[in-house]
Amino acid sequence: MMVDTVVFDLGGVLIDWNPRHLYRRLFDDEAAMERFLAEVCSPAWNARQDAGRPWSEAVAELVARFPAQADLIAAYRERWTEMLGGAIEGTVDVLRELKAGGARLYALTNWSQETFPAARERFDFLADFAGIVVSGEEGLVKPDPLLYRRLIDRHALVPERTLFIDDAPANVAAAEALGMRGHRFEDARRLRAWLVGHGLL
Repeated sequence: MMVDTVVFDLGGVLIDWNPRHLYRRLFDDEAAMERFLAEVCSPAWNARQDAGRPWSEAVAELVARFPAQADLIAAYRERWTEMLGGAIEGTVDVLRELKAGGARLYALTNWSQETFPAARERFDFLADFAGIVVSGEEGLVKPDPLLYRRLIDRHALVPERTLFIDDAPANVAAAEALGMRGHRFEDARRLRAWLVGHGLL
């Protein structure tokens, strides 16, 4: 079946989001920074905001557990925009070529509903999408198949006509389980070759 729809992940594919962009300014010791990001403001802790938990609640919880690091914890929210390293330009070029070629473009992202408006304001290419499903607005995170179903149902996607791009293998596998054709993103060159193989570039 011909494909005519492409779904992009955002962080790590089109947008360089990484808390280290901020915390390298706040730590002199790289190892101490890595411990903080693994044990205090951890990926699992951040994922709960991606699932819709309010930031005020998240920060208060950690400050109560780690009062000596209260300022560093608060910075995760207060200086969140400093974690945005910029657009991943090669992928943005691919996105714009797909749009020019008439592909239907959507995004499915694990992102806090409180911080996503700042990304919309900063990255004008987000307007190229016909629809964006944000996990924090839905109360679900990838790879939960219910989140993918919301994207499919809301925008009347046909999975067999849809390509899915994400940098997390589990997220790609979840899309494939629903009938989409998945690509684990590593770089724009490989992505471009994959899309050429599907006749979209």
